[in-house]
Amino acid sequence: MAATARAPALRWPVSIGVAAGRAGVSARMVRHYESLGLLAPVARTDSGYRQYGEADVHTLRFIRRARDLGFSIEEIATLLGLWQDKARASSQVKRIAQQHIDHLQERIAALQAMQRSLQQLVGCCHGDGRPDCPILDDLAAQP
Repeated sequence: MAATARAPALRWPVSIGVAAGRAGVSARMVRHYESLGLLAPVARTDSGYRQYGEADVHTLRFIRRARDLGFSIEEIATLLGLWQDKARASSQVKRIAQQHIDHLQERIAALQAMQRSLQQLVGCCHGDGRPDCPILDDLAAQP
């Protein structure tokens, strides 16, 4: 039976590239999150290279997941503070999430209205060699 190769255990701290890779973000985004204060400043080597620990990578994953769900930077900052506050009330987190859901529903409704308008315009366009185009006429219409 062949021996399975095991990856060496990750030693902490790690470089920005390794931390970014483990969190699923780019090194540029790590620096950006640091500049926004979402990620606390990290230790640096004598040469000035950033060094990240497990907790930093965990925080970066939290931020990435929140961004994937569409939360704003301000909302993420609030959620991070609540995540780190073990005495928080879950009602605070639920309120932020519900407000985000409400905002998403408004955006979805607006996008669906745009889609309906465009579908109607496309349906009116002959799409042939003639120059008349109801799509362009609508875009050029004065309010």
